[in-house]
Amino acid sequence: MAVVDLSGKVVVITGGARGLGAATAQAVVEGGGRVLITDVLEEEGARTAAELGGAARFLRHDVTSEADWQAALDHTVATFGRLDGLVNNAGIATGALLEQESVEHFRQVVEVNLVGVFIGIRTAVPLLRAGGGGSIVNISSAAGLTGLPLTAGYGASKWGVRGLSKIGAVELAEARIRVNSVHPGMTLTPMTAPVGIQPGEGNFPGAPMGRVGVPEEIAAAVAFLLSDAAGYMTGAELAVDGGWTAGPTVRTLTGG
Repeated sequence: MAVVDLSGKVVVITGGARGLGAATAQAVVEGGGRVLITDVLEEEGARTAAELGGAARFLRHDVTSEADWQAALDHTVATFGRLDGLVNNAGIATGALLEQESVEHFRQVVEVNLVGVFIGIRTAVPLLRAGGGGSIVNISSAAGLTGLPLTAGYGASKWGVRGLSKIGAVELAEARIRVNSVHPGMTLTPMTAPVGIQPGEGNFPGAPMGRVGVPEEIAAAVAFLLSDAAGYMTGAELAVDGGWTAGPTVRTLTGG
């Protein structure tokens, strides 16, 4: 993985036990930063933090809980002394047609994927202000850039994350707090594994690049947005999707 300079930065990453979150935690540590990994998956989260060494810690954290959010950020300051970045990565996926999605499940997905992000931003802002600014990176999805079938709750929540990121960017710019969203396409993670996707060239013809992504590729984009190299980027939506949302593949257009 390409290393981005994050020397001295302290970052909280939700949903950091595995997949995209774990890869992002690794990128932060490799870049010279320190990280608090949070998740409801306690064993996996503790193991990921242990593998990253002394620059990483783990705390159980339900992103839908205001009390858990405050505890996580208090723990960050008590352990590392400051907060410079927040990655709102925790989320759950669903696959149902709009007509078949239950109201209960829709609400559950929105609560985790969108309300959890809102609570996190709101709770982190005072600490970031106190430190003179920082970077918030919200993990949306390619489903937050286009109308993707079978994602009623998931897609709606990820569009919401995209919009919330822009609102945060406008409102918090004066405090030197940057807010951006990252939109992964199909990526091989424990969350997507049940779909049966396979890595490697030619295994995902729906994207112009013809393959699915790997967590390290998404993590590199997140690390860049956390870094000072992205100091003039806020309110941006960064698609890391192999061209999936850019348009149809040449094969589709030519019938090849």
